[in-house]
Amino acid sequence: MSLLLVAATLSITADPIATFESTQEAAVAAAEESQTGTLIFSRGDCLAVKMFSGGPFTHVAAVVVEDGLATVYDSMNGVGVRKQGLEEYLDSQNPDVIHVAHPCVPFTGAESRAFIEHLEQELGRPYAVAHHLTGGRVEGIHCSEYVTDALMSCNLIHANEPSRVSPASLAEGLFRDELYEPARTFAIVAAPLEDDEPRNWCDKLWIDTKHCTVNCCVKMRRLFFCR
Repeated sequence: MSLLLVAATLSITADPIATFESTQEAAVAAAEESQTGTLIFSRGDCLAVKMFSGGPFTHVAAVVVEDGLATVYDSMNGVGVRKQGLEEYLDSQNPDVIHVAHPCVPFTGAESRAFIEHLEQELGRPYAVAHHLTGGRVEGIHCSEYVTDALMSCNLIHANEPSRVSPASLAEGLFRDELYEPARTFAIVAAPLEDDEPRNWCDKLWIDTKHCTVNCCVKMRRLFFCR
């Protein structure tokens, strides 16, 4: 398969967006159907990725399931290539809308081994995204480049310039060629911050200001720092 390098505009939503009240609840639901090769696409706020890709998806990660335990591999701005548990990963992506996709044909043993070996050997590699524009390879690697390389390692796909594959174009190619299918779309709706009942208008003003400041800081961090 030759992946399109133009960002996708299609939706990969399998069903209406489900909501969970905690990352633990979401992780339990997602883990029940995950398999080695499952991909997790995020639709978040990161302006840099949206500008480079022109698509709605801002991140992608790969899942490995061994002995019933789901581990997520990704390359994240400010962190680099890492692996973590499913619940921890979902917590790092909250409040993004999450799209889970599975291989249409489960990976064979050989494909799984090649996939896992590639994901493992890249751990610790730094993050970089600017080379998405040039198509060149650099010391750092971005999320969709990392996942594309892993899928290429088990001969599932081919891309001439993996560094120019975005989360959106990866999704487009995989769904277009019926290699992957959408499975679950969900969001985590956290409970509102709890505060003591305001005693007077000054207390209420302080509480409202605190909530507004926290929400603005989170939003700005996700827009410009992509995390």
